[in-house]
Amino acid sequence: MCSIFANRNHGGQDFDVVSYGAKGDGNTDDSNAFLKAWEDVCGTSESNATLIIPQNKTFMLQPMKFEGPCKSETINVQIMGTLIAPKNKKSWKWDNNDSESWIAFSHVNGLVISGEGTIDGQGSSWWNNTGEGDRPTALRIIGCENITLSGLRHINSPRNHLSITSCTGALIFNLSMTAPEDSPNTDGIDISSSTHIVIQQSVISTGDDCVAINSGSQFINITDVYCGPGHGISVGSLGKGKSYATVEDVYVRNITFTGTTNGARIKTWIGGSGYARKITYEDIKLFGVKNPLIIDQQYDPYLAENKAVKVSNVTFRNIQGTAKDEKAIVLSCDHIGCTNIVLENIKITGLDGKKISASCQYVEGSSSACIPNVPCLS
Repeated sequence: MCSIFANRNHGGQDFDVVSYGAKGDGNTDDSNAFLKAWEDVCGTSESNATLIIPQNKTFMLQPMKFEGPCKSETINVQIMGTLIAPKNKKSWKWDNNDSESWIAFSHVNGLVISGEGTIDGQGSSWWNNTGEGDRPTALRIIGCENITLSGLRHINSPRNHLSITSCTGALIFNLSMTAPEDSPNTDGIDISSSTHIVIQQSVISTGDDCVAINSGSQFINITDVYCGPGHGISVGSLGKGKSYATVEDVYVRNITFTGTTNGARIKTWIGGSGYARKITYEDIKLFGVKNPLIIDQQYDPYLAENKAVKVSNVTFRNIQGTAKDEKAIVLSCDHIGCTNIVLENIKITGLDGKKISASCQYVEGSSSACIPNVPCLS
């Protein structure tokens, strides 16, 4: 009833959710109004169609999926207000038992999500009362091409704040992501089965990986990111459950890790197969990081298997700062080995003058100007 007039009121291009009946009072369920507005945005042939979520309002949304393909080559979602999830997990109304995400965009090419608004997953009711597999991701982008995300504030997701799955071509920049340090599995950005993903100029302070790069991902570029607290920027874990996993062409540069559990990390499971290769971490600053530089090819050392994901062509360059624990560099590879591992210009010292060291096994490669000394690469 509202959609035809909404199109006309907004010049045939802008679709304001308030015109579709959204209240924005923080208590009313505005889900249906958003879905009605989306139907018109996605269905218009007008170029640069825009879904408007206005400022100074708080919209409560149940789990929903905004599905494409859409007619316009570019679909804009401008979030200026606040989106909040239901207050507790008992209030969530799942559709078709799809409990993986709160808000999902699926197969929408040319998607641009931007604004100065907030996406609040209200995750505190989930963190201590449910298992990892039962908690949803706050925002999931699935099967999209040529997407842009910028400007938003993401807080307190039940699980990952943002997941990029089976996407090609994404520019992600100027995001802020926060959750308590002890909130479980609240990764900032998870990438899987995706290619040509660029992450820039963002601040991620959560309870798990700031960025996690999972199987099927390649040509990933991460620059100018502040990470902390959290578990660092990780490739993996890969090969869980004896699976075949691949990651390659990852470039991580100009990162600041402050008070994180890990810094630059690659982690693979014993018993898996596949590869993690052509990975570079460089120009890294460390401030009190527990495990600044780590390759763990034995993520579950209790498995008795003779297979592992191959790790090769990895470079750690220009990494400086302080380590919280004694082991500043750990290269823990399986008997199949990690090959062509290069460390250049590393200077890590102990926090408050504490003694630090490095350990390694089954590693082939080289090191130069590296403090602490890495015995197997000397």
